[in-house]
Parts: sequence; C-alpha cells; structure tokens
Amino acid sequence: MINILLEHIEDANKSKLHNVFRNIDFNSEANLGQTRQRNTRLKHLLEDLVELDLLPENIGHMDIIGDVYEYLIARFAATAGKKAGEFYTPAEVSETLARLVAPRPGDRICDPACGSGSLLIRTAKKVGSEDFSLYGQEMNGSTWALCKMNMFLHNVDSAHIEWEDTIRHPQFLKDDALMKFDVVIANPPFSLDKWGQEIAAGDRHGRFYRGIPPKSKGDWAFISHMLATAMEGKGRVGVVVPHGVLFRGGQEGKIREAMIRENLLDAVIGLPANLFYGTGIPAALMIFDKSRKPKGKDKVLFIDAGREFAQNTNQNKLRPQDINEIVDTFQKRKTINKYSYLASYAEIEENEFNLNIPRYVDTFEEEEEIDIAAVQKEIEQIEIKLSETQKKMNKYLEELGF
Repeated sequence: MINILLEHIEDANKSKLHNVFRNIDFNSEANLGQTRQRNTRLKHLLEDLVELDLLPENIGHMDIIGDVYEYLIARFAATAGKKAGEFYTPAEVSETLARLVAPRPGDRICDPACGSGSLLIRTAKKVGSEDFSLYGQEMNGSTWALCKMNMFLHNVDSAHIEWEDTIRHPQFLKDDALMKFDVVIANPPFSLDKWGQEIAAGDRHGRFYRGIPPKSKGDWAFISHMLATAMEGKGRVGVVVPHGVLFRGGQEGKIREAMIRENLLDAVIGLPANLFYGTGIPAALMIFDKSRKPKGKDKVLFIDAGREFAQNTNQNKLRPQDINEIVDTFQKRKTINKYSYLASYAEIEENEFNLNIPRYVDTFEEEEEIDIAAVQKEIEQIEIKLSETQKKMNKYLEELGF
C-alpha cells in the first residue's frame, strides 16, 4: 500500500519527482525482513507519524519541512560511516562556502557534485530573494533521489537536477557547449580513483588544457570542470578539497601552477580536522574568481582556521563566530598574525606554486625562555620540603607502631 501511494505521489508531481521513488520498496524482504517483522516495523513507523499534522496550512511555512528533511539527512550521515561524504556536506561548511561565494540576485548557481543538494540550497538562501536558478548533477542514483526530494520539500521547483557522471557526461549544455554559471560550488569526492582519465585527452569541452590529473586522484579534474563552467569575467567558484591538492607535485603541480599563472585563485582557507562525516582529515576551501584580471598578478589570501572550532564527542564543528571570522577576513582581505596572510604572486612563485598554508601563515607558538638556574633552585627547595615531609611521616608511623 505504501508503494502504491508513492507511485501516486510521483505521478501527481512528474515534473518534480519523476523516477525518484522507483528504487524504494517498502515490501523488500532484504531491507525490512520477512512479512511479520516487516509489517511490525512499518506499523510502528506509521504510528509514529500519524499524530503529526503536516498539512501545509497548519505548518505555517514549508521551509520547516525542508529543514526537518535536512536534519534527518544529517543524522543519517552521522551513522553512515565513509559513505556519508558522498551525499552530505556539514551545514557549517556549506554556510561558510555559500557566504564566501556571495551569490547575488539573478545568479545561475551550479553544483556539479551536488549529493543531497544541501550546499545548493544553502547557497540559494544567501541570494536574499527568489531571483536565482539552481543546477545540480549527481552520479549516484539514490543520492540523486535525495536531492530531488530536498528541492521538492524546499519549494525549489525550478531546480534542474540531473543524474549522470559530471566528468564523463556533463549534462548542462547549450548549443553543444558547456553552460556557464555565475556561481559554481561543490564538495566533490576526495581524490577519486578512476574519475574518467581515459576520456580527458579527447574531451570535446576543452576542460583539461592545463593538464590531465592522475588516474587515481580526480580532485583537479573537478576543479578544471568547475572553472570551465564559470562565467567568463565574473564567475565565482568555491570548492572543498583535501590538503594534498595544495602541494602535490607531478601533473597536479603543473595544473595548479597554470591556474595561478592565469590569476584565477583568490583564496585558500584551511579548515579544522574531523569536520566531515566519514573522514577525520582536515580539508580546505579554494575560492576562484574569474573577474580577476587575466594574466594579472593579484594577491592570494591564505587563512588558517584549523584551530578555531567546537570540539564535540564524535565530530568537530565550526561555531558561528568561527564562520564570521573566516568570512570577515576574506572580505576585508586582512593579514592577521597567526591566522591569515595576503601573499603576493612573487611569494607564491618563489614557493614553486606550492599552496601549503603553513608556508604563508606562521602559526608556530614560541616557547617561553626557561631560566635554568631558577628551575634548579625550585627543584632543590621542593626536595628539601619532600625530605622534611618524609621525616614527619616516619615519626607518625613510629607513634602508630608501624
């Protein structure tokens, strides 16, 4: 009966939910057990939900439903282990990235590795009006379905969400060329193996003219795609990357150098470790800006925000003040001792285009100079007191007959 109801919901909303429920089976023995066990589980589920009055006129604002849905995805991600990173970016990271790319009314916004769509929605909310258009592509079918439902429940009916491999088969084309976007944001899979190197040399969209990334690490493939789809002269790109992207050599180093020489890189922001579901490694945000003068030598801002966070039991979390400090420093392009540094092109070139943040932001804490003589004197005084205490203890023990 639940399966039939889902079919009716999909049929009534074909333009928004077509194929979304096709792989969901509430009659699945593999997922829900044999008949008696399955019926018991479903009975409990329905009893938990039946008392909730979810009619739109009684909720007040449909955003509540969308926010609850995102909350459930986050809780699901918290228990999904390594797979969590495939479909969900922590809300605080999404918030930070969305504020850094600063979407404006009228912007066309794209996420080429959109997962469940939370980063897209968070970025859209920063526009400040309903004047925007969203585009997302996701390779995993079940994750694509999560994203379609996320858009549906947030009333983003005009969102274009496609199910396909972004590198091998980009779906957003105009006159057989890549569509261009004002804002491109993504948290692509870290160092993806077998990302599609076999098609890169013959890529008809010209995304890999700076070089072809190694077969086992697709990070620069996604960045190359994102830059190729950003609007010339004004497109902004924000991407989450593992730190290796900043300093690995070989072909990756050549691509990184080419992008810096093109004056595309605007900022590099290091984040705390253990922010992301499924991995404890620290990540970084890279911000590119196509409004920078081509072949210019503008400065690049480095921020080390790796020590500013709230430490939770299972996962660290960026606090509102941490996000505000990152965004304020980025917007004002400030050099702050042990936190940020505005590096010149010459400095980056001198570092052989290595973007490892400690090369630019010195967070080393100098230790206090130790007065050896004073410490030795203190030790001698402690030893005298210890000796006196030991004598008193021996006296008390004798009086007690030990």
